[in-house]
Amino acid sequence: MVTVRDVDQGKFVSALSEKLEKMENLKMPEWAKFIKTGSHVERPPQQDNWWYMRAASVLRMIYLDGPVGVERLRSYYGGQKNLGHRPHHFRKAGGKIIRYIIQKFEEEGFVTKNEKGKHGRMITPKGQKFLDSVAKETYQ
Repeated sequence: MVTVRDVDQGKFVSALSEKLEKMENLKMPEWAKFIKTGSHVERPPQQDNWWYMRAASVLRMIYLDGPVGVERLRSYYGGQKNLGHRPHHFRKAGGKIIRYIIQKFEEEGFVTKNEKGKHGRMITPKGQKFLDSVAKETYQ
């Protein structure tokens, strides 16, 4: 049985983002064209399908590290802020994008809130089946 852990991350996220682009519920909102992904970046993403790549990456992280919350994902997608001649400092990524993507995955039935004490979201059996099927297709 091939799982997400067995597949190359780059190939898997690319294949998953193509699948997510075809879903009606996960369309990129209009406001996403104009925003930065965090305070540490200077410009909005230049890639056309960046929304779906981020969504695929978030779903993969929930699968691998779940239950995981928005704050931990913000730390994962954060980076170094250029402060000019002063030393760089780490900044977390913006939370709106991650929260919105997770809410859409909850509507789709791929992710659910954890009820067992830990905060965060975890993958559902439907989401696990979907991700494992994409992993099986990309496994070579």
